[in-house]
Amino acid sequence: MPIAPPPSRDAAVEARVFWLRFQKEIAAALIVLILAAVGFAAYRFYINRRNSTAAELLGRAKNPHDYQEVMTRYPATPAGASAYLLLAETQRNDKKFAESNATLQLFVDKYPEHDFVPTARLAMAANLESMGKTDEALSIYQQVAVKYANTYNGPLALISEVPLLKAKNRIEDARRVCEEILTKYRMPGPQTEGTRDDRIETIWAGEAMRQLRSLKPPERPKPAPGAASLPAPPAGPGAPPMIAAPTAPIPAAAPTAGAMSPAGAPTPKKPK
Repeated sequence: MPIAPPPSRDAAVEARVFWLRFQKEIAAALIVLILAAVGFAAYRFYINRRNSTAAELLGRAKNPHDYQEVMTRYPATPAGASAYLLLAETQRNDKKFAESNATLQLFVDKYPEHDFVPTARLAMAANLESMGKTDEALSIYQQVAVKYANTYNGPLALISEVPLLKAKNRIEDARRVCEEILTKYRMPGPQTEGTRDDRIETIWAGEAMRQLRSLKPPERPKPAPGAASLPAPPAGPGAPPMIAAPTAPIPAAAPTAGAMSPAGAPTPKKPK
C-alpha cells in the first residue's frame, strides 16, 4: 500500500506564524538591546568627557592645592592617579619627605594594580634615603627587585642597592648584586662561538660593571700556620724582592803537602 507524502509547508507562512506567536517577546528583546547600546554609548561618552575634563584640570594644576582638587573631584580617572604622583614629587622637591611618602602610600593603596606602583615604591625608598633611613630604603629596594624583576624597575632597584651596601661596608653583598645584574640583565647577542659570551651590554649591565670596578678586590685567603713558620731564604744585598741571592760557590779543597811533593811521584829507574 503506497505511503502518502507529508504535507509541504510554506516557509513564509511558518515565519508569519512564528512572528504572530512571539512578536511581544521579540519586540521586548529588541528594545532591551537598543537601550543597552544607547546606555553603553552614553556611559562611554560620560567617561571620556570626565577623563578629558580631569586631564584639562590637571594640566592647569601648579601647586599642591590644585593637585588635591583633581584627586578629590576625579579620583577614578587617570588624571586623578597622576595627581598623586605629581603631588608627591612637589612635596619631595620641598624637602617634605615624610609627606611625600604618605602621598605615595595613598597612591599604592588606592591603585594597587597601577603600572606606576613600582615607581612609587622606588620613590618612597629614595625619600627614606634622604631621611637617613637606609635600612628601610634597602628593604624596599630588595622587595621591588624581587616582585618586579621582569620590568625596568627590577634592575633599577638592584643597582640602587649597591651604594647603600657600600656605605654599610657590605662589600661582598654589593659585589653579589652587581654580578646578579650582569647575569640577569644582559640581552642575548649572536652566538658565533660556543665558548664566547656574546650577550649585549645594557645600561644596567654597564652601570653594574662600573660599580664592580669601584669595589675593593676580594681578600686573599691567609696562608696556613705551618707554611707561615717556614723561614724564607736569605736575600743577598741588592737583590730584588722575592728573589733569593745566589749562594757563593764552595771553594775547592787546597792540595795537601804529600800530593804536591816530588817524593810522592814515581822514581825513574837508573840505566844499567
